[in-house]
Amino acid sequence: MSHTKAGGEVTTMLGWGRFMKAAALGAAVLATAAVGGVERALAPDAKLWERWTAHDPASPLTVDHGPWDALLRRHLVDAPGVNRVRYAAFTAADRAALDAYLAALQATPVDRLARPEQMAFWINLYNALTVDVVLEHHPVASIRDIDISPGLVADGPWGAKLAKVAGERLSLNDIEHRILRPIWRDARIHYAVNCAAVGCPDLRARAWTAAGLDAALDAAARSYVNDPRGVRAEAGRLVVSKIYDWFHEDFGGTDAALLAHLIRYAEPALAEALRGRTRIDDAEYDWALNDAR
Repeated sequence: MSHTKAGGEVTTMLGWGRFMKAAALGAAVLATAAVGGVERALAPDAKLWERWTAHDPASPLTVDHGPWDALLRRHLVDAPGVNRVRYAAFTAADRAALDAYLAALQATPVDRLARPEQMAFWINLYNALTVDVVLEHHPVASIRDIDISPGLVADGPWGAKLAKVAGERLSLNDIEHRILRPIWRDARIHYAVNCAAVGCPDLRARAWTAAGLDAALDAAARSYVNDPRGVRAEAGRLVVSKIYDWFHEDFGGTDAALLAHLIRYAEPALAEALRGRTRIDDAEYDWALNDAR
């Protein structure tokens, strides 16, 4: 009896050990899947929302982005390196001005705008909503800490419905991946929308407008490509922002196409370092908040 009991205990202990190992392995697999899920959630495919394709090429209508421009002038630290936002310095009056600007955008008859006016509209709406959601939860170390999106593995605010335009509730993901990317099919959009992270292309110091839009997009591309956050060629290795990995298809879908894109916007020294290369060695991204504190 005692032998059977001892054997049972040993068997039980062995079974428990196997269970614990299996549980640990399962947890590791789930953790890996969760990280992969988060990465995928941060870079959804571009899937057109047909409802937003309506536009009026001959429309004289313009959108007043002056209030957003004034807030950027007041609270964006535009300096060499990362453009940062003085979130803690926003006053009640500033918050009211931002709320009023967002309300005005949401009341805009966007279908009646010409395409360039629409692009500026959507970019400014995305960026202003991002600043607004950070202010709602400030202080935070990273925008990814603002976990208000639906889903089990998704983090950050990108899936939450933050605005309502023309009767449709919209998330940041909707604006970027269902409107901007699929309608315009312009990789430079990634240099215009800002996710409040240090690793992201800078939040522009001025509101985007239809006037000079193409030149402004080119300038944003050059700024990021020639910043170490975008591209670093050092010690024989080429390290790029994870943006180029997450949205590889937008930049041509191959390393050769991406390299051609980077060379197009690179300053002479960087362009020379990129020529002749055939692959990307690594990708990095800094999710720290672009806070001026």
